[in-house]
Amino acid sequence: MQAARGASLNPSDADGADRPAVPSRSRLILLFASVAALAYAIDVTTKVIAVHRLADKGTVDLVGPWFGLHLIRNPGAAFSTGTAYTGALSVLSLVAVCVVLWVSRRLGSAVWAVALGLLLAGVAGNLTDRLFREPGPMRGHVVDFLRFPHWPIFNVADMCINAAAVLIVVQAVRGIGVDGRRAHDDDAPPADSADDRTDDQTDDRTDDRTDDQTTATSTGRQTHDEATDD
Repeated sequence: MQAARGASLNPSDADGADRPAVPSRSRLILLFASVAALAYAIDVTTKVIAVHRLADKGTVDLVGPWFGLHLIRNPGAAFSTGTAYTGALSVLSLVAVCVVLWVSRRLGSAVWAVALGLLLAGVAGNLTDRLFREPGPMRGHVVDFLRFPHWPIFNVADMCINAAAVLIVVQAVRGIGVDGRRAHDDDAPPADSADDRTDDQTDDRTDDRTDDQTTATSTGRQTHDEATDD
Protein backbone atom coordinates (compact mmCIF):
# COMPACT_ATOMS: atom_id res chain seq x y z
CA MET A 1 0.00 0.00 0.00
CA GLN A 2 1.33 3.40 -0.97
CA ALA A 3 1.99 5.78 1.93
CA ALA A 4 0.09 9.05 1.99
CA ARG A 5 1.96 12.03 0.62
CA GLY A 6 4.11 13.65 3.30
CA ALA A 7 3.73 10.73 5.72
CA SER A 8 6.95 9.35 7.12
CA LEU A 9 7.68 5.66 6.72
CA ASN A 10 10.13 5.68 9.62
CA PRO A 11 8.64 4.73 13.02
CA SER A 12 11.35 6.74 14.78
CA ASP A 13 9.54 9.93 13.73
CA ALA A 14 6.47 8.89 15.67
CA ASP A 15 8.60 8.08 18.68
CA GLY A 16 10.28 11.47 18.47
CA ALA A 17 6.89 13.19 18.36
CA ASP A 18 5.94 11.57 21.66
CA ARG A 19 9.05 12.81 23.44
CA PRO A 20 8.75 16.02 25.49
CA ALA A 21 10.65 18.97 24.13
CA VAL A 22 14.06 19.27 25.78
CA PRO A 23 16.17 22.43 25.45
CA SER A 24 19.45 21.86 23.69
CA ARG A 25 22.59 21.45 25.77
CA SER A 26 23.98 24.73 24.45
CA ARG A 27 20.85 26.61 25.52
CA LEU A 28 20.98 25.08 28.99
CA ILE A 29 24.62 26.10 29.36
CA LEU A 30 23.67 29.61 28.24
CA LEU A 31 20.83 29.70 30.80
CA PHE A 32 23.19 28.49 33.53
CA ALA A 33 25.83 31.08 32.66
CA SER A 34 23.29 33.91 32.37
CA VAL A 35 21.72 33.18 35.76
CA ALA A 36 25.14 32.90 37.40
CA ALA A 37 26.46 36.11 35.82
CA LEU A 38 23.35 38.16 36.61
CA ALA A 39 23.05 36.98 40.22
CA TYR A 40 26.79 37.45 40.80
CA ALA A 41 26.66 40.98 39.37
CA ILE A 42 23.72 41.88 41.62
CA ASP A 43 25.52 40.52 44.69
CA VAL A 44 28.77 42.37 44.01
CA THR A 45 27.01 45.61 43.11
CA THR A 46 24.79 45.64 46.19
CA LYS A 47 27.79 44.96 48.43
CA VAL A 48 29.74 47.86 46.94
CA ILE A 49 26.76 50.18 47.42
CA ALA A 50 26.25 48.94 50.98
CA VAL A 51 29.88 49.57 51.92
CA HIS A 52 29.77 53.12 50.56
CA ARG A 53 26.30 54.13 51.76
CA LEU A 54 25.82 52.28 55.05
CA ALA A 55 29.17 52.76 56.77
CA ASP A 56 28.69 54.29 60.25
CA LYS A 57 24.93 54.65 59.72
CA GLY A 58 23.70 51.87 61.96
CA THR A 59 20.35 50.34 60.99
CA VAL A 60 18.35 51.90 58.15
CA ASP A 61 14.70 50.85 58.33
CA LEU A 62 13.04 50.35 54.94
CA VAL A 63 9.77 48.65 55.90
CA GLY A 64 9.21 49.80 59.45
CA PRO A 65 10.80 47.45 61.98
CA TRP A 66 10.27 44.40 59.73
CA PHE A 67 13.02 44.91 57.16
CA GLY A 68 16.05 47.15 56.95
CA LEU A 69 19.74 47.51 56.15
CA HIS A 70 22.60 47.11 58.60
CA LEU A 71 26.21 46.74 57.46
CA ILE A 72 28.42 44.14 59.14
CA ARG A 73 31.61 42.25 58.20
CA ASN A 74 31.22 38.51 58.54
CA PRO A 75 34.35 36.30 58.78
CA GLY A 76 32.26 33.11 58.69
CA ALA A 77 29.81 31.35 56.43
CA ALA A 78 26.18 32.14 55.66
CA PHE A 79 24.28 33.73 58.55
CA SER A 80 27.55 34.33 60.48
CA THR A 81 28.28 30.66 61.17
CA GLY A 82 31.83 29.25 61.38
CA THR A 83 33.49 32.59 62.09
CA ALA A 84 36.68 30.88 63.31
CA TYR A 85 37.27 28.99 60.06
CA THR A 86 37.56 31.72 57.42
CA GLY A 87 40.55 30.12 55.64
CA ALA A 88 38.94 26.69 55.53
CA LEU A 89 35.71 28.20 54.23
CA SER A 90 37.63 29.94 51.46
CA VAL A 91 39.19 26.64 50.36
CA LEU A 92 35.81 24.90 50.46
CA SER A 93 34.31 27.71 48.37
CA LEU A 94 37.02 27.28 45.72
CA VAL A 95 36.33 23.55 45.60
CA ALA A 96 32.58 24.19 45.39
CA VAL A 97 33.01 26.53 42.41
CA CYS A 98 35.05 23.89 40.57
CA VAL A 99 32.50 21.17 41.35
CA VAL A 100 29.57 23.27 40.12
CA LEU A 101 31.39 24.08 36.87
CA TRP A 102 32.20 20.41 36.36
CA VAL A 103 28.64 19.23 37.06
CA SER A 104 27.19 21.88 34.74
CA ARG A 105 28.74 20.00 31.78
CA ARG A 106 26.01 17.36 32.21
CA LEU A 107 23.06 19.75 32.24
CA GLY A 108 19.86 18.31 30.78
CA SER A 109 17.24 20.24 32.76
CA ALA A 110 16.31 23.93 32.83
CA VAL A 111 15.52 23.80 36.55
CA TRP A 112 18.95 22.34 37.25
CA ALA A 113 20.52 25.05 35.07
CA VAL A 114 18.87 27.77 37.18
CA ALA A 115 19.74 25.99 40.44
CA LEU A 116 23.41 25.54 39.58
CA GLY A 117 23.62 29.09 38.23
CA LEU A 118 22.30 30.49 41.51
CA LEU A 119 24.59 28.21 43.51
CA LEU A 120 27.65 29.29 41.53
CA ALA A 121 26.74 32.97 41.90
CA GLY A 122 26.23 32.66 45.66
CA VAL A 123 29.42 30.74 46.35
CA ALA A 124 31.49 32.94 44.02
CA GLY A 125 30.00 36.13 45.46
CA ASN A 126 31.04 35.36 49.03
CA LEU A 127 34.34 33.89 47.82
CA THR A 128 35.13 37.21 46.12
CA ASP A 129 34.85 38.95 49.48
CA ARG A 130 37.11 36.39 51.14
CA LEU A 131 39.73 36.82 48.44
CA PHE A 132 39.79 40.60 48.06
CA ARG A 133 38.48 42.23 51.23
CA GLU A 134 40.26 42.93 54.50
CA PRO A 135 42.09 41.59 56.41
CA GLY A 136 43.66 39.75 53.46
CA PRO A 137 43.40 37.06 50.75
CA MET A 138 41.57 33.90 51.86
CA ARG A 139 40.80 35.67 55.16
CA GLY A 140 38.58 38.49 53.93
CA HIS A 141 35.31 39.25 55.71
CA VAL A 142 32.06 38.91 53.79
CA VAL A 143 29.81 41.98 53.52
CA ASP A 144 26.31 41.38 54.96
CA PHE A 145 23.66 44.09 55.07
CA LEU A 146 20.10 42.72 54.72
CA ARG A 147 18.29 42.58 58.04
CA PHE A 148 15.07 41.01 59.30
CA PRO A 149 14.18 41.14 63.00
CA HIS A 150 15.31 38.11 65.00
CA TRP A 151 17.23 36.78 61.97
CA PRO A 152 20.95 36.79 61.11
CA ILE A 153 22.03 39.56 58.73
CA PHE A 154 22.69 38.23 55.22
CA ASN A 155 23.38 39.26 51.62
CA VAL A 156 22.27 38.48 48.06
CA ALA A 157 24.79 35.63 47.75
CA ASP A 158 23.21 33.92 50.78
CA MET A 159 19.80 34.26 49.13
CA CYS A 160 21.13 32.65 45.94
CA ILE A 161 22.62 29.72 47.84
CA ASN A 162 19.37 29.08 49.71
CA ALA A 163 17.23 29.42 46.57
CA ALA A 164 19.54 26.94 44.82
CA ALA A 165 19.20 24.53 47.75
CA VAL A 166 15.40 24.67 47.48
CA LEU A 167 15.47 23.96 43.72
CA ILE A 168 17.93 21.10 44.20
CA VAL A 169 15.68 19.54 46.85
CA VAL A 170 12.68 19.91 44.54
CA GLN A 171 14.52 18.14 41.73
CA ALA A 172 15.67 15.41 44.11
CA VAL A 173 12.10 14.84 45.30
CA ARG A 174 10.92 14.70 41.69
CA GLY A 175 13.68 12.21 40.99
CA ILE A 176 15.23 14.23 38.17
CA GLY A 177 19.01 14.22 37.86
CA VAL A 178 21.27 16.93 36.50
CA ASP A 179 21.22 15.29 33.06
CA GLY A 180 17.41 15.36 32.96
CA ARG A 181 16.94 11.64 33.58
CA ARG A 182 14.45 10.44 36.14
CA ALA A 183 15.77 8.18 38.88
CA HIS A 184 14.88 4.47 38.54
CA ASP A 185 14.18 4.99 34.84
CA ASP A 186 17.13 3.17 33.32
CA ASP A 187 15.36 2.58 29.99
CA ALA A 188 14.62 6.27 29.45
CA PRO A 189 16.73 7.97 26.80
CA PRO A 190 19.20 10.58 28.04
CA ALA A 191 18.33 14.22 27.76
CA ASP A 192 19.89 14.56 24.34
CA SER A 193 19.86 17.96 22.79
CA ALA A 194 16.80 18.88 20.76
CA ASP A 195 19.10 19.97 17.96
CA ASP A 196 20.60 16.48 17.69
CA ARG A 197 17.17 14.83 17.57
CA THR A 198 15.98 17.33 14.97
CA ASP A 199 19.02 16.54 12.81
CA ASP A 200 18.34 12.80 13.12
CA GLN A 201 14.68 13.22 12.21
CA THR A 202 15.59 15.45 9.26
CA ASP A 203 18.04 12.79 8.02
CA ASP A 204 15.35 10.11 8.39
CA ARG A 205 12.83 12.17 6.41
CA THR A 206 15.43 12.83 3.71
CA ASP A 207 16.14 9.09 3.44
CA ASP A 208 12.39 8.37 3.23
CA ARG A 209 11.89 10.90 0.44
CA THR A 210 14.89 9.51 -1.42
CA ASP A 211 13.48 5.97 -1.14
CA ASP A 212 10.06 7.15 -2.32
CA GLN A 213 11.56 8.94 -5.30
CA THR A 214 13.67 5.90 -6.21
CA THR A 215 10.62 3.64 -6.01
CA ALA A 216 8.56 6.02 -8.14
CA THR A 217 11.32 6.24 -10.73
CA SER A 218 11.66 2.45 -10.90
CA THR A 219 7.88 2.06 -11.25
CA GLY A 220 7.77 4.63 -14.04
CA ARG A 221 10.54 2.89 -15.95
CA GLN A 222 8.81 -0.48 -15.58
CA THR A 223 5.52 0.98 -16.88
CA HIS A 224 7.32 2.58 -19.82
CA ASP A 225 9.04 -0.70 -20.71
CA GLU A 226 5.73 -2.60 -20.60
CA ALA A 227 4.08 -0.02 -22.82
CA THR A 228 6.95 -0.28 -25.31
CA ASP A 229 6.72 -4.05 -25.41
CA ASP A 230 2.98 -3.84 -26.13
